[in-house]
Amino acid sequence: MSFFAVLLALLIEQLKPLPRGNWVFGALVGWMRWTGLNFNAGRDRHAWVVWGVTVVLPAIVAFGIYFAIARFSLILALAWNVGVLYLTLGFRQFSHYFTDIRDALEQGDDATARQRLAEWRHLDASELPRTELLRHVLEHSLLAAHRHVFGVFFWFVLLSAFGLGPAGAVLYRLSEFASRYWAYKSRTVGLPTNDRLMLLSRQLFSLIDRVPARMTAFGFAVVGNFEEAVTCWRRDASLWRYQNEGIILAAAAGAVGVRLGGAAPPGVTPDRSQTLEGGASQDAIDAQGSTPGADPQLGHLRSVVGLVWRSVVLWMLLLALLSLANLVG
Repeated sequence: MSFFAVLLALLIEQLKPLPRGNWVFGALVGWMRWTGLNFNAGRDRHAWVVWGVTVVLPAIVAFGIYFAIARFSLILALAWNVGVLYLTLGFRQFSHYFTDIRDALEQGDDATARQRLAEWRHLDASELPRTELLRHVLEHSLLAAHRHVFGVFFWFVLLSAFGLGPAGAVLYRLSEFASRYWAYKSRTVGLPTNDRLMLLSRQLFSLIDRVPARMTAFGFAVVGNFEEAVTCWRRDASLWRYQNEGIILAAAAGAVGVRLGGAAPPGVTPDRSQTLEGGASQDAIDAQGSTPGADPQLGHLRSVVGLVWRSVVLWMLLLALLSLANLVG
């Protein structure tokens, strides 16, 4: 069932993607705001309560609905899995930014490309030279592909194998969103700041993402230049402050032979971003240097797209083989 659920969700998402500013994003922001207002009193122990209600409770609800439906109809249970995956997994949830930036760069309109990148990642890209602009687009796109596709894929398949339905997809997606949301909540919605909640959500997502990040990097190595990908993985992952991000980006850089990383702010994650004029944040001082390889060029955008899609095919084939083996066994 897992294979067909993922396949159908990807097909539907390609044919009928969620629009920009869709109701799902609004609902997530509203849910985070509500849990913060009602369960966050600013103390350390409340951070666990808020995170549990925000992330774990919806995953339990998703499993409960799946369990109730599966008792009566496997077809309806499959439909529920597909529906949840449609909302949590897919390229089209972020690819419109990538497409707009790529089209602008192909037309030589670097200003529009910088504007789209700024809208996507909420950073000042107005002074980025073209090579650095391309580097940031490549890095953000690779991480977005992991977080919107491969990470959700891994946790859905894993927990689905234990009969938990789409709980894994909900758990991963909400934990990833929470790790970003709480870092900005005081600025975006004026909620009282709880530093422990911000740190906890980041730490828990890092733990949840630990195995998926390595699986994504391994997939990039298999479908790309394996030797270079593994070499960059082992040698250059520490160039990034966050280990999971470093592993993914270093492996991808080696797989396609492109230079990623570097001292130029704002780095690859919004939570350590400053403006280009302000320089890198103190927390990002260890994110220096870059991987070996060619300077980012427009053609590398197509190379990365091909790398990601080949990796999707790889994992889908493996899932199909596992599903077939389970049926035969």
